[in-house]
Amino acid sequence: MTPDQLFIFGILVLSLVLFLWNRWRYDLVAVFVLLLTACWGLVPASQVFSGFGHPAVITVAAVLLISRGLLNAGVVDLLARYLTRIGDRPWVQVGALSGLVAICSGFMNNVGALALFMPVAVWLARQSGRSPSFLLMPIAFASLLGGNLTLIGTPPNIIISAYRAETAGIPFGMFDFLPVGLVITVIGGLFISLVGRRLIPTRATQKNEADLFEVGSYLTELRLPEASPFVGKTLRDFQQTIEDDADAIIVALVRDGRKTTMPPAYQVLKAKDIVMVEADTENMSKIMGKTGSELVADAENKEKCELDTENLKLFEVIVTTNSILVGKSANRLELRDIYNINILAVARDGYRLKQRIDKVRFVPGDILLIQAKEENVQADLSRLGCLPLAARGLDLDRSRRVVLAASMFALALGLIALNIVPAAVGMTICALAMILTGLVKINEIYESIDMPVIVLLAAMLPIGAALESTGGSKLIADGLLSIGRTLSPAIMLSLLIGSIMLLSNVLNNAAAALLAAPVAVALAKGLAASVDPFLMAVVIGASCPFLTPIGHQSNTLVMAPGGYRFGDYWRMGLPLSILVIACAVPAILLIWPLHLAAY
Repeated sequence: MTPDQLFIFGILVLSLVLFLWNRWRYDLVAVFVLLLTACWGLVPASQVFSGFGHPAVITVAAVLLISRGLLNAGVVDLLARYLTRIGDRPWVQVGALSGLVAICSGFMNNVGALALFMPVAVWLARQSGRSPSFLLMPIAFASLLGGNLTLIGTPPNIIISAYRAETAGIPFGMFDFLPVGLVITVIGGLFISLVGRRLIPTRATQKNEADLFEVGSYLTELRLPEASPFVGKTLRDFQQTIEDDADAIIVALVRDGRKTTMPPAYQVLKAKDIVMVEADTENMSKIMGKTGSELVADAENKEKCELDTENLKLFEVIVTTNSILVGKSANRLELRDIYNINILAVARDGYRLKQRIDKVRFVPGDILLIQAKEENVQADLSRLGCLPLAARGLDLDRSRRVVLAASMFALALGLIALNIVPAAVGMTICALAMILTGLVKINEIYESIDMPVIVLLAAMLPIGAALESTGGSKLIADGLLSIGRTLSPAIMLSLLIGSIMLLSNVLNNAAAALLAAPVAVALAKGLAASVDPFLMAVVIGASCPFLTPIGHQSNTLVMAPGGYRFGDYWRMGLPLSILVIACAVPAILLIWPLHLAAY
């Protein structure tokens, strides 16, 4: 083994350790190991950042923009509207939801497709008196299966298509993945609907949306008398003082008969100002004592002050893996001042957190009960990286722009399928058209692109090339060949898919595909066989991490809302993984013959 091969294998081991350590985000890990590889001289200086212009990276970015356009236009909401009519039979709910999520995942970012249907799933589960755990894991797995249907369904497909273009001269087409993808999606979907749903642990159900939080605080009016020490001070001073001893929040300020919801934090308080505070009765006495305020009405006739429902409403939202909230507290981000959002409660793993809101550091999957202005909430949540949860299923809006968005997307798919334009060009044209027609707003362009994934792809592409150029991939393939020369092609493909599945359960699926692709090509060359079935095996293995919540963002996203634990995933994921391998291998060998090259 040469020094270069030893180094590249060391880099791959280091990458795996850092990915599993999870202290650095995966894009930072990818950039770090890329720079180490470049410093060793395995990546030429002119090629270090070439990945950012790679067609696969451009295509992924364009697909993310198109997904936002389809969301804004209401295309998926139109489909989701009909799900509210499917009844409450368990297998029908699981089958219908999983089927729609899988179809949408074939044509847009699979995490985006899952996120759009999660609110509907939660709403259906609660309406049927079931726990959301009954539906959330099935649709998460369905989003992974559906990603195998088309070229743009998931990043591994795009990566492998580009890799085929480099090695064989012709990329995979838009629907070349469909025959094998359809087999595993249909059979996997039937398994999930009829058998797999019975393997999911049932967590305690919530009877309605409010039960999760049980916010029983009073919205109370406190008047500042002339003698109050806070006359002349800011509302922020008032808030910080009451937070020292009480879990309370300011929701409005009334001055001269006019109520201001979400008043500015640096509003200077005056005598006779009325501050509307939400807190329980135990904390209210502490607040009055510290601020020198008094109740507007006496204790016996005190009324609950209701919010102006035209301006301020309650929403349940979920913190996504890419949210700017992750690892930070509400105070640090100044959510009230910058985003006009009050956080009233936080639920984690199915239970409301009892600690003070300002002390909570958010993690992916946290469910927040917030107050926000209805007209601004969608934009604010998008900026924060949060998704509306339970209430969204009740308010699905049909948009006139559905036809426009669907037509643009269908035209782009047609141009790519007919080989008139490459995938990167076709998807970019569609994304640009959605921006120019207002389906994607200017301020949403960069918010829609998952930059950590883009950086990961761009950084790992040169490392994959270095693995091949040093002969590392051939070395791995030769080792596999020495073991598997006596094995049948079906068993070889099964072992390849299974190995990559295990890798993708601890690595990002795009990284798994990038590392496995050169090995698959070298393995095909060693067998003097077509490279296509081996690349298809990489696609299936990288796209189906069902065993852990960290294998894919879809799995992570449903963990907290479903109340799942780490070990819950393999209960349905293991038999589903075995079933996928059993179905995919015969389909691959039938559609992509081992010894007959398709190019």
